[in-house]
Amino acid sequence: MDQSSPDYVATSRPKRKPQRQKRGPGLATLIWPQRSLLTHRELPGPGALEPDLWAKLHFLSDPLCARCGMPFEIAVDPDQVCAACIANPPLYDRARAALIYGDISRDLVLSLKYQGRRDGLSVLGGWLANAGRDLLADADLIVPVPLHYFRLIRRGFNQSAWLAAAVSRASGVKLSVDAIKRIKSTPIQGGLSAEGRRRNVQGAFKVRPSRENLVRGRKILLVDDVLTTGVTAEACTRALRRAGAACVDVVTLARVAGPRTVPI
Repeated sequence: MDQSSPDYVATSRPKRKPQRQKRGPGLATLIWPQRSLLTHRELPGPGALEPDLWAKLHFLSDPLCARCGMPFEIAVDPDQVCAACIANPPLYDRARAALIYGDISRDLVLSLKYQGRRDGLSVLGGWLANAGRDLLADADLIVPVPLHYFRLIRRGFNQSAWLAAAVSRASGVKLSVDAIKRIKSTPIQGGLSAEGRRRNVQGAFKVRPSRENLVRGRKILLVDDVLTTGVTAEACTRALRRAGAACVDVVTLARVAGPRTVPI
């Protein structure tokens, strides 16, 4: 059965700790496609993008906030937490992302989200698994942020479920693509303020009763495409904790870092 189908729940794959890899450009060349993830042109050598586009990608690396994964310029303590998380701790335990959200990473997200480009999923899954390797070492179950049924029917797929399946394949951690249900159809988050986003997703998610046994007492890794204000991740975390999750970490393909300069 296709791991991105809504009925798939992996139960038999043995859990193994992800191997430590270098971040971003140091990923094994065996997973690189022969065509550009954005232009689909043939590449002259190993790589995911043309050299000029690759140079514009910004992979996140230490030092990072131990909670939300926001990059620091300087950090003296690996457990250092940013001022925003001290003032208003997120509901989730930890968040990590592969890329800073910018022009090229935005195009990667949009090609996946609105064009349904699946040909680069093994690469993107490797980037997420690398960014979230410490989280995966602790995780019992991978769960994607869901779409509402109506939006899923219109779009035909959930890009976060595709990413979650790719991370599961890369890491060996079990996957449940339908553990969380989006019970409220909400407007698209893009263009909304932080408070507008928070109101938009309030009460929008719940854990399916048939999946509560998978979630209860487990350490969950939530997968999404972009982390902006974090309110969607927190709304999903709230639903998972109500169902008894012991821990909720988050990994995304990209995250906003600092003042937003690229439209979401």
